[in-house]
Formats: sequence, C-alpha cells, structure tokens
Amino acid sequence: MSSQQGGTHRAETRLHAVLSTIATVAVGVGIALVIRAFVFEVYSVPTGSMLETIQLGDHLVGEKITYRSSTPQVGDVVTFLSPEDGTTTLIKRVVAVGGQTVDLTDDGVLYVDGVAQEEPYTLGKPTYSLSDYTGSAGIAYPYIVPHGMVFVMGDNRTNSLDSRYFGPVSVDAVSSRAVFIFWPPSDARGL
Repeated sequence: MSSQQGGTHRAETRLHAVLSTIATVAVGVGIALVIRAFVFEVYSVPTGSMLETIQLGDHLVGEKITYRSSTPQVGDVVTFLSPEDGTTTLIKRVVAVGGQTVDLTDDGVLYVDGVAQEEPYTLGKPTYSLSDYTGSAGIAYPYIVPHGMVFVMGDNRTNSLDSRYFGPVSVDAVSSRAVFIFWPPSDARGL
C-alpha cells in the first residue's frame, strides 16, 4: 500500500469514527427527548407549598404514562403549569375530582362530599378559604368541582396558593404524577 493510500485510509477511518460518534450522540439525545416528552420528567420544586411532604428545592421524577389511560385520583401528587403565569411547573395534591363537592368551613377542616378528610400530611395545619385574597378566583363554598377538572391543594395549607386561590385545574393541564424524590439524597423516597 502506498503512503498516499494509507493516509486516505486513515482519514476515512477517522471520518467514520467521528460520524459514528455523532450518530450515537444524536440517537441518545433523541431517546432522552422521547422519554422526557412521553414517559418521565425531572422537576425542581419551586415553593414550600408541599412541606413537609416535599421540601423546597427537592428534585423529583414525575411519570407521564398513567394519565394517558386514566385521570388523576384523589390523593395523587401531580404536576401542572401554573394557571397564573403558564410557565412555572407547580406540584400539588389532588383533593377532589370533577363532580365532587369541596367545602371549607370555619373549623379549618376540608370536607369533600360532606365528609371531613383525614389528611395526616398537613400535620394538622388548618385548611381555610383563600377567596378573600386579592387576585383570587373568589370561590364560594361549598364548591362543586366541574367535570374534567381537579381541585388541588398544597400539603402546607397555611402557605400554599392552590385551587383555593386560582380555581380548579383542567385534567388536560396535568403533566405528570409525582413518583419519587431523588435529590437531595437525604430526602430521597417514593411519594
């Protein structure tokens, strides 16, 4: 083999290696984007509204498959875009679904369909209406959740702007069901 042929062969081998690496990276990125769009997504918790269940700044994984064939259920911790700014992803707990009646009375207890809810995750914090806050949805209780909507609240009931403030959330706006916290390691656990 001549030196010119050897140089051409090495250049072709290097070009093949570079193209192979680019193709591998492109396929990997493509798979990651498909998984993020349709299967799992990582979220960073922007507020303390879910304390003590989820800490401010925790990173969690939300799975997107469940709600392709079903709708959110009472007790699910879900992610959705803020109805106020449309860009911030919020995380709250579903406390009622379409057709159910939510009632908040002066005793600070959440009632759904006339039944006082046992909510150990609130650590005994009272649940009051936020209808008097400027800019709120002004919901009057008892309130019937419209079909195709969910009523969501933060577990930190005394410090959460949620459906009491911005109204119910469309089932179509729910982006995932939170399944586990992975960061920081001290908070890692299933939800």
